[in-house]
Amino acid sequence: MSDLRDERAAALATAGLGSEAATEVTAGDAAAGWAPDAPLIAHRTTWQEVWTRLRRDRFALVGLAVILLLVVVAVFAPWIAPHDPTAQFDEGLTMRGMPVGPSGQFPLGTDTLGRDLLSRLIYGARVSLVIGVLANGFALVLGVVFGLTAGYFRGWVETLLMRATDVMMAFPIYLFAVALVSVLRPSLGILVLVIGIVYWTPMTRVIHGEVLSIREKEFVDAARLTGCTSVRILYRHILPHLVAPIIVYTSLGIATTILFESTLSYIGLGVQPPTPSWGQMISEGQAYYLSAPHLVLYPGLMIMITVLAFNLVGDGLRDAFDPRQRRR
Repeated sequence: MSDLRDERAAALATAGLGSEAATEVTAGDAAAGWAPDAPLIAHRTTWQEVWTRLRRDRFALVGLAVILLLVVVAVFAPWIAPHDPTAQFDEGLTMRGMPVGPSGQFPLGTDTLGRDLLSRLIYGARVSLVIGVLANGFALVLGVVFGLTAGYFRGWVETLLMRATDVMMAFPIYLFAVALVSVLRPSLGILVLVIGIVYWTPMTRVIHGEVLSIREKEFVDAARLTGCTSVRILYRHILPHLVAPIIVYTSLGIATTILFESTLSYIGLGVQPPTPSWGQMISEGQAYYLSAPHLVLYPGLMIMITVLAFNLVGDGLRDAFDPRQRRR
């Protein structure tokens, strides 16, 4: 028995637990009357396994840290921003009416109207995150409901919903969104509605494919035999198995939504002045890209960093939920 414990301690030490941890395990085994054929791996929940894998992905952790920082900045913007983002300062423009560069009063300089650029960047984070989360959430709800319904009920319901999805995907999304926003008049609420309508189709396709596979499993047949209703089977037995793709595509979808909102704001169909938006700030500063490049550089960097952070987290979550993806 002592030889078996010594071999197990050596195996645990080789696996990375260290000699002290291996000694503690073998000592505990001796006190508990360990059997040679006892399982050597402690039980972990799915979420513990996912978090363990995610912690090993340094890029995903960097992206998560950036997202948390942006959330803190957006929430505490009134206390962090040095000035009112809509306030125009006489000293924010030169005698020739040009934006001033970085200074003690304006850390990143001013824009074309003498407004503090740093304050507008900070409040712009609030706008981008709010639209990104709300619009993507709306698209997520539509995609999950339509995908679940089409994949489970099949027949004419599936044909109707999936052909409608194909028709929506056939439209050029930017032209379609521009047309909707132009008709409905741009505002924050309209942006959330339009982006949600445009981006529900990819989630529907993903959920539909997953449900087609899950509905054939034995536990779904067992639920039907016990008399469960279709609604209960969908939301009690099938939906929990879709958590992984939903979380992954939500993270990636927020990045796409923020980029889409910035594009609409850049062409004047997004958030309207004087509310700050990163895409709008680039549009306003592009005429001064030679004399005042900071007007374009800083908002562009904020968009790039934010979108990259959400993409890194989405890729990390995908690998954490399905380690086989990493090897492909």
